[in-house]
Amino acid sequence: MPNLTRQWAACLLGLAVLSGPVLAQEFRVGFVNTDRIFREANTAKTAQSKLEQEFSRREKELNELGAGLKAASERFEREAPTLAESQRMARQKQLVDQDREFQRKRREFQEDLNARKSEELQQVLDRANRVVKQVAEQEKYDLIIQEAVYINPKHDITEKVIKALNASK
Repeated sequence: MPNLTRQWAACLLGLAVLSGPVLAQEFRVGFVNTDRIFREANTAKTAQSKLEQEFSRREKELNELGAGLKAASERFEREAPTLAESQRMARQKQLVDQDREFQRKRREFQEDLNARKSEELQQVLDRANRVVKQVAEQEKYDLIIQEAVYINPKHDITEKVIKALNASK
């Protein structure tokens, strides 16, 4: 049995010696904060402006429709005691229908906005990933990660990526 233990020890020592040169090579790891890219990169800011322009008219119309519905509801609350039962029921039904229509339009608006925002952010992310790859290759990084519980700031290459993104067209 002692002979077997010596063989294992010799084997482990041999592996340690052989892996020494591998461990001596520098393994470079970088980190990219995609949230920061979405906030600070010119392409992300341009995408946000594009979305605001594209959806501002519909948002304004929805806000006006909501304000009108609120005013009509308040007017109904004030006038309801003086209305005949049939008038009160008819106006109440009209308000319910208007509210349903408003909710439908608001839901459609939100779905359209979310879909377009997703499209625009995906384009920004695709472009950012290409730039990350370029930076990684130029600076000889072995691994770039995008999410981490903790990252030492010396490994954060987000600023380099944002500058490269802003410089490229």
